[in-house]
Amino acid sequence: MKIDLIIDHACVVGESALLPDSAVEIGGGRILRIRPAGDDGSAPGDAARVDAGGRYLAPGFIDLHIHGMHRHLVDHSPADLAAAAAILPRYGVTGFLPTVCPLPSGRDAAALRALAETAPAAPGARVLGFHLEGPFLTLTGAISKDALGPADPARVEALMTAAAPYPAIFSIAPDMPGIEPLIRRMARSGAPVFMTHTAATVAETQRAIAAGACHATHFYDVFPVPPVTEGGVRPCGAVEAILADPRVSVDFILDGVHVDPVAVQMALQCKGPDRVCLITDAMVGTGLPPGRHSFGGQDVLFTAPGAPARLADNPARKGGGLAGSGLTLNLAVRNAVQMAGTSLPQAVRMASANPAQVLGLAGSKGRLLPGYDADLVLFDERFDVQQTWIAGTSVFNKEC
Repeated sequence: MKIDLIIDHACVVGESALLPDSAVEIGGGRILRIRPAGDDGSAPGDAARVDAGGRYLAPGFIDLHIHGMHRHLVDHSPADLAAAAAILPRYGVTGFLPTVCPLPSGRDAAALRALAETAPAAPGARVLGFHLEGPFLTLTGAISKDALGPADPARVEALMTAAAPYPAIFSIAPDMPGIEPLIRRMARSGAPVFMTHTAATVAETQRAIAAGACHATHFYDVFPVPPVTEGGVRPCGAVEAILADPRVSVDFILDGVHVDPVAVQMALQCKGPDRVCLITDAMVGTGLPPGRHSFGGQDVLFTAPGAPARLADNPARKGGGLAGSGLTLNLAVRNAVQMAGTSLPQAVRMASANPAQVLGLAGSKGRLLPGYDADLVLFDERFDVQQTWIAGTSVFNKEC
């Protein structure tokens, strides 16, 4: 295949090691070859060239859980979804799941259909499916309880139809009465089923996993500690059942507030290197100066750049309860290295190959290997993104 682009003098981030002073050849939207820099005697003279200057070249990041950024909520309107997709590559994101909060039954399917119909035309990061955070949850977190509903098979079918041709990826609570038949139906569609916002017991969680639930999102957040029933005995619940089951992957908001980095370290020990992911759960204020923003009918405060979102109507708590984050995925990768002590290849894997595996895309996305989609991000030692490519086409260049 003809070489269209050569990214030269890059420090390629492999799955387990760094490959300094390397070149990546790209053609037809895919990675063709990785070789030592300068060894390009067979490269055509008309191939475009980028000198990476020794900076890190990694697979493009995939965000499994994002609500918005730069004043745009991805589920507010098709225009907001398109705007967020266009912004995401500046943070190294090449694919994402727009995360949709529930609306009252009847309104949610129509709103989702409008997003799905326009998503293919959105510039920038590719929509890989729609993450439906509700309505089948038992704990609200920052989500309006008025939009949550019982386990309703007809509502599942309506939402799956509305999301087509994209997969509808439901986040459910294992302790919702009647949820197991719904999980089985969701899993039959071929999409992963996420667990979250739950106070489920070990048994309830195990039944949900047996029915087909296979991933836990913003793990540890809105997964409360079960009540003590025997003095001196530490109870177990959904968290422990998920950690103990090798079939289940997890993701974390690693911003230094939502979860202690030791939980990420423990998950890596329990799950291994390929079952732990990084997400942002980013909100409307991500990337903006501090201020008040609206999310799902709630006012949300961002007190500093990159700080977590907090509910503005909870004066009883300092700054209000948590309602998402101001994190970007390049900074989550940085935090995995600096807070959780992972290697850079492991941190990148948690933002690329592992999310791709959750979505069933492990054969085409998330790895910097020949034959894979040329979705790539170039970043420096501060984790500042310099350039991003999707299918070999530059979609963000900091110098332009």
